[in-house]
Amino acid sequence: ELGWTESIPYLDRPPSPLEFYREWVSPNKPCIIQNAISHWPALKKWTSAYLRKVVGPKVVSVAVTPNGYADAVFQDRFVMPEERQMPFMDFLDIVEKKVTSPSVFYVQKQCSNLTEEFPELVCDVQPDIPWMSEALGKKPDAVNFWLGESAAVTSLHKDHYENLYCVISGEKRFLLHPPSDRPFIPYELYQPATYQVSEDGSFEIVDEKSADKVPWIPLDPLNPNLEQYPQYAQAKPLQCTVKAGEMLYLPSLWFHHVQQSHGCIAVNYWYDMEYDLKYSYYQLLDRLTKIVEVL
Repeated sequence: ELGWTESIPYLDRPPSPLEFYREWVSPNKPCIIQNAISHWPALKKWTSAYLRKVVGPKVVSVAVTPNGYADAVFQDRFVMPEERQMPFMDFLDIVEKKVTSPSVFYVQKQCSNLTEEFPELVCDVQPDIPWMSEALGKKPDAVNFWLGESAAVTSLHKDHYENLYCVISGEKRFLLHPPSDRPFIPYELYQPATYQVSEDGSFEIVDEKSADKVPWIPLDPLNPNLEQYPQYAQAKPLQCTVKAGEMLYLPSLWFHHVQQSHGCIAVNYWYDMEYDLKYSYYQLLDRLTKIVEVL
């Protein structure tokens, strides 16, 4: 069954491990789960004042861009953000608009930064999601902490992870495509590059000359150029808003584009996917799409 409904279903409680695997992981279907993180202290504790007190002067990694797009196609390059090391309290000053900056700041380092850079906060959430860990028979590969400005946008892409995305405050807006939409989603190869700040404060794009080209999606699903990418008109995006206290199950290989409310805080759990028949199906679809593009 390659079709999908017009909206993301809601579960009013966390499922049992067997139920979750059978109904959602195995068929590769997303859902929004309510009341799964209502017991987390973070939902009440993670105010700006609390974060300042607990993390405060600690130096953390912050993605900085001129336009809010980190890891995205810009000027025919795949451009990664400047990764700036700065005191967390200085970052909060920018998010709270106590300090103005023409740049866009986003704590979004995806190398299990919650456990690596913010271990002081782990006790307010969970090191894993027990029913997911039991369903998959493994612990998460990474647990990530997200906090940023509303201008920060995640460009359309996919991951090889089963993703549980938990919103602590604010909201996240997701645009999703199932893996079966791959024939309608364009990929191109791009020279990788990084934003660097010049002495006058302006950004320049510096090529990573020794790195291989990166396959990425150049299309903006919110404003698609259908003259350039007419096949995208056949895709069927799903949109959903994940609010504070809710969890999105984002299955592996689903394409997603993400926006957020200003100062939104989230934590997500990445579980490595099984490289099973679903993965083989996607690889076949991807190769057939590339063959057709050449013909």
